[in-house]
Amino acid sequence: MSDDIDPEIAALIGGAIEEYAPKGKPGSKQPGTTPPKPTFDTLFGNASVTIDKGTKGEFEVDLSKKSFDPVTKFEEAKINTYFDDPQYYQKVLTNEGEEAQRFHDALRKFLQTTDPKDKTVFRQQVIITFWNLAQRMVPKLAATSVPLAKQLFFRFGMALPTMLAEDQRQMFAKIIYKKERPDPVYYLDEWLRNVAIGHISCSSTDEVQVRQSDERTRLLSLLQKAQGKRDTAEAVLKARSDERKTLEQQLKDRVEILCEHENYEGFLHIPAPYTESQRKTMSEIMELLRKLQATDKELIRSAENFNEADADVEKINEKITSLGAENNKANLENLMQEFNTIRQMHKMCVGRQGNHFPILYKDYFHLRFNEIGTRENVIEALRWLESIDAEVFYRPYKNTMNRIEPYVILLPNYGDFGFCWEPFDKYNRHTSRARLAIPMYTRNLKLAVVYAAGDMRWQSAKERASHYWMEEGLTGNYYQWFTSQKMKGDVKLYFIQDYINWVMKESDGMQKLDKELRGIFWRYIPFTQRIKENLRDRSLTYKELYQRDINRSLSDGY
Repeated sequence: MSDDIDPEIAALIGGAIEEYAPKGKPGSKQPGTTPPKPTFDTLFGNASVTIDKGTKGEFEVDLSKKSFDPVTKFEEAKINTYFDDPQYYQKVLTNEGEEAQRFHDALRKFLQTTDPKDKTVFRQQVIITFWNLAQRMVPKLAATSVPLAKQLFFRFGMALPTMLAEDQRQMFAKIIYKKERPDPVYYLDEWLRNVAIGHISCSSTDEVQVRQSDERTRLLSLLQKAQGKRDTAEAVLKARSDERKTLEQQLKDRVEILCEHENYEGFLHIPAPYTESQRKTMSEIMELLRKLQATDKELIRSAENFNEADADVEKINEKITSLGAENNKANLENLMQEFNTIRQMHKMCVGRQGNHFPILYKDYFHLRFNEIGTRENVIEALRWLESIDAEVFYRPYKNTMNRIEPYVILLPNYGDFGFCWEPFDKYNRHTSRARLAIPMYTRNLKLAVVYAAGDMRWQSAKERASHYWMEEGLTGNYYQWFTSQKMKGDVKLYFIQDYINWVMKESDGMQKLDKELRGIFWRYIPFTQRIKENLRDRSLTYKELYQRDINRSLSDGY
């Protein structure tokens, strides 16, 4: 990692940065003083490397977290009465002008007609007028107070509650409304609001030009860069600490070897001189001491880099906060850009041949409560996936593996495909979150989640390998196998299907993959140790793969 600060960030916070972090931070240094040596508590607080930071915020990446917390509450203890309101439909359409009237007319015709041909025509009109109405309505999500009916319209696609049967409405009334967990899983209305108020940056698009007057967007891009530098510095800091700990243990082991003596032959209670092996150990000890000294210096430097980067993040955040209401126009521009991106996400979830009807309707909705893509059900599906694919949310950087939970957007549609919109932020490739879109009313929620994870794995591995993606790593090995089989078509789609079989079939011992391909997946998409040990005892095929792991670890080639 370069120690040079980004010139845009330097200019923003007022010229040259102080040599060391501000007074009062652990590990900081004032000009002309010796920096205190970082302590264990300073480096490893609960969820941050600094004590004063405490727990990571909801929108910060917590590299210390190793798994999703178990879901203990899947539904409200008391059923909500949102959909019993006889004025619900009117509240959705209130103050939405001609778009509301057109939507109402199209929906009325669709529900009243019995002719199949006419129903198809009116159904298409409902789809068109829905998106026009949503586009007009979406700026209200940036307001401090948003009518509940309009929020639920975006969250569930619930326009008219009576379009569902009574038992179906009761299911939606049990869904937990308030976000009670810090997991980065969001309903559509929550996601759009967080984009509008600047907590989350806009999803990337091909149209990347930003107006010079859009100060908030510019600051958010600088914030992403600064957060990336800070998170990277934190990862390096932890790696240096682990490296020093390993060296210290090696030193202890060798000192113990050096201090072991037999009796000197012919003398009583006199230890024997050092053996030839112990003399070699002395040389190793000297080398370890040199390495420890160098690592300790790097540790101090890493702590200083982290403090500098953390100060940059704080100053940019202060700039964003100071903008306040004067930048509402920019907020709405970002919100409308994200809304247009969400429309593309909807289409991708559903696919060309899928059901693009955008609102809940009893003729299309046939799920039980535990099959709906609620926040809690999706988190549980992500936990299940991580219990199989051990490294699905990990990203390597500088010989360390960082676990980075992705943003998950829950889209109220009847799609069957989850997918990855972007594997990481373009301004922070090392520690930013991926963005996964999951359909809420899919026929198989776990399958949709696995599909999205497979897409994320492919894109992330391809981006890391850069222009060597057909030669190295996961994508390179898969592509070479793909071409050797003389297969045609989109290689990513084939990979995702194989990944689905890997997670949902091979993890249970059902051999669905080609032998060579199974070896590639075993190496680059490892199962958890529990599953590996279970498979080892079930088949000679898996036993051989398990033995390969042991051989690689012994040769230090894994």
